[in-house]
Amino acid sequence: MNQENMSKVQKMTLSAMIMAIYVVLVYITQGFSFGAYQIRIATSVYALAYLFPFLVLPLGLANSISNMLFGGLGILDTVGGGLAGILTAFIIAGIRKAGINRAFIVLPIIFVPGLLVPVWLSYILNIPYAALAVSLCIGQIIPAICGAAVVSALARVWGIDSAEKRRKSKETVV
Repeated sequence: MNQENMSKVQKMTLSAMIMAIYVVLVYITQGFSFGAYQIRIATSVYALAYLFPFLVLPLGLANSISNMLFGGLGILDTVGGGLAGILTAFIIAGIRKAGINRAFIVLPIIFVPGLLVPVWLSYILNIPYAALAVSLCIGQIIPAICGAAVVSALARVWGIDSAEKRRKSKETVV
């Protein structure tokens, strides 16, 4: 599956499906998605922006919807979570565009939500920023590894690595 060959309708359909997967994952795992360590398995879906950069905005919207439906911490968390999702997915899409090894997608999944979300959660929950940042970063390790594993598997199945290598070799020859 190659995003360059996808129509607008296909991209919108895939975006809606990925958003639904994100929201359902948050619903199923809400018992620990909003806990002290916030192991939000759904954030592993951000990794798909590596393969499909058009998912950047839909992933942020999915985060906002999830926070609004299940988080219960108000508009600040709804908007902030969406912005954190957009930034995370944007960085992941940028990793591919820059030609950086896809293993590095674990870093934005861990550190963007882990360091950004506590900015407003510390205010809302009246808990020190550092304590929240440490717990959120720890909680993001599992989703980050899962996301990287899914992207690696999909890249192998769809032959994305070999297609990119062929394209780069043609560029250097020409």
